[in-house]
Amino acid sequence: MNTPALSTARLTLRRFTPDDLDALFAIYRDRQANRFLPWFPAETAADAARFLESHYLSVYRQPAGYAYALCRKADNIPIGYIKAEVSPPYDLGYGLLPAFWGKGYAAEAGAAVIARLRLDGFPYVTATHDRLNPNSGRVMQKLGMAYRYSYREQWQPKDIPAVFRMYQLNLDGDETRVYRGYQEKYPFFIENL
Repeated sequence: MNTPALSTARLTLRRFTPDDLDALFAIYRDRQANRFLPWFPAETAADAARFLESHYLSVYRQPAGYAYALCRKADNIPIGYIKAEVSPPYDLGYGLLPAFWGKGYAAEAGAAVIARLRLDGFPYVTATHDRLNPNSGRVMQKLGMAYRYSYREQWQPKDIPAVFRMYQLNLDGDETRVYRGYQEKYPFFIENL
């Protein structure tokens, strides 16, 4: 299976293509959009091209990949992205240009991706957000994800300390499962349920 296109009331979720380089550069160079992400914003179109290859085009060559350009149906131009990992922790990640924040696009796209993961037999999905970015946590809550615990990480390559809150949604009905990988990797806990 290779990144099936998804559609919602307002959005098309599709593969990035080399033709999307300008839009991707706009997303990854925006300092506000990338404030809570581990990488530094792109400085040049060449940086964005490397990001396109390493984070999207190479994923599409794998047996399974859930990495989407998040586009409004009105123009099909990427305004953000959404990805889900295909192995534990099955992490869901997303980002949008600030002009599109607060409009429900991340939750709408996330619901479509989660529905697809459920159809494809994924047992659960996780997502994390920096504690300083509670808006991302609200998106996770809108998706039906439940807070599980927080952990501290020295975030790379920015090399800054961050406290992450981990949310999880079990897709197979096993409500007792909690992904513990972050607890094992980062044993210093800030909060716990």
